[in-house]
Amino acid sequence: MRTTEPASEGPTGADTGGAPSVTATGGSGRARRVLAYVLGRLMTAVVSLFAVIVAGFFLFRILPGDPVRAMTEGREVTAEQREELRRQFGLDQPLWRQFLDYAEGLLRLDLGVSFQYRESVVDLILERLGPTILLAGTGTVIAALLGLFLGSRAGWKPGGRGDRVNTAIALFFWSVPTFWLGLLLIVLLASGRGFMPGLFPTGGMVDPGLTGSLERALSTARHMVLPVITMVAVIYAQYLMIMRSSLMDEKGADYLTTARAKGLRDVLVRRRHAVPNALLPTVTLIFLNLGQVVSGVILVETVFSWPGLGQLFYSGLGVPDLGLVQGLFVVFAASVILMNLLADLVYPLLDPRVRP
Repeated sequence: MRTTEPASEGPTGADTGGAPSVTATGGSGRARRVLAYVLGRLMTAVVSLFAVIVAGFFLFRILPGDPVRAMTEGREVTAEQREELRRQFGLDQPLWRQFLDYAEGLLRLDLGVSFQYRESVVDLILERLGPTILLAGTGTVIAALLGLFLGSRAGWKPGGRGDRVNTAIALFFWSVPTFWLGLLLIVLLASGRGFMPGLFPTGGMVDPGLTGSLERALSTARHMVLPVITMVAVIYAQYLMIMRSSLMDEKGADYLTTARAKGLRDVLVRRRHAVPNALLPTVTLIFLNLGQVVSGVILVETVFSWPGLGQLFYSGLGVPDLGLVQGLFVVFAASVILMNLLADLVYPLLDPRVRP
């Protein structure tokens, strides 16, 4: 005798409720993995920033020189007045107490007071942040575009004459010290000595005495030429080499063979298919360089007297202005850590293979 299977009631019973349960479980599991990934990256960034703050605080405390003595040099100041200055800036306290006061200020986004400028470090940074972003941003964009263009052409035909020439030039400039290249450009193109006229200013950001907006903008652009050339020449090789290596890895992929089988020209295969996939590692490099370039403009700004954070940091080291250099050190480190965090969060969105 045949019996009725209990599963016949499935479409209106257990089966109907079972499928959404599996889907919901999978969705919640993925959400937990994403949340764990994001929290892990955030925790790593916080720990890194804390380590930088601790290391930076005690590192600058061992710099040679007396800040109070440097501030009062050339003035008739008594020993009592020097001690009063030490008390005002908290330099009479033990190191552990100075660190706790500094950490408490950081929680309020207070970076302290500059010894030499007698102003808030935050205000000084905000005043100089614009010129640094303008210089670093312009140099990064031009270097990325130039490196990606030359790297895509070099990687598509590795070993060719164009590849050898581009790679040799890029590696040469990459190995050249930044300050040396900047000084060389000043001698050749700005000093007016020898057979080359002084085509560009030797330093500064705007010619004095200009009042019109257009005049000041054109003067700023003229002052930016040599610093930007220096930055681009030094950093574009990174983008070129990463793009070249990524494109060489993509050349043997099956989807490129399929694209060629469809009759697409070689230049279209490279532009439409190979380059977009090879860009993924370069995106991470761009994010990382955005943070590093802000701190890497110290030498460029110093050589060309560019009124940004780099020159401010250099002037603070000579005192030493502990509040100023500590604050700038934290800002530089935080920019690198932040961009590294953004790269970790954005890359899985671009490449499904590394998604949590």
